[in-house]
Amino acid sequence: MPASPCNRICCLNHCDVCLGCGRTLQEIKDWHTADKKQKLEILQQAQQRLIAQPQFDIRHPEATPSE
Repeated sequence: MPASPCNRICCLNHCDVCLGCGRTLQEIKDWHTADKKQKLEILQQAQQRLIAQPQFDIRHPEATPSE
């Protein structure tokens, strides 16, 4: 089974998407009951969200958003 992408940087943006892992709040809630196929879909969508959404890197306060 795929491991949770949670990296303990839990902060939701205005769209209820975690800035740390890219999952939506609903995907986070559903993770433990999701089967392998659903988890892989969640991981793929979360990764796409993180790539598509320029944002501050909250792990490094001096970082600025990509332009």
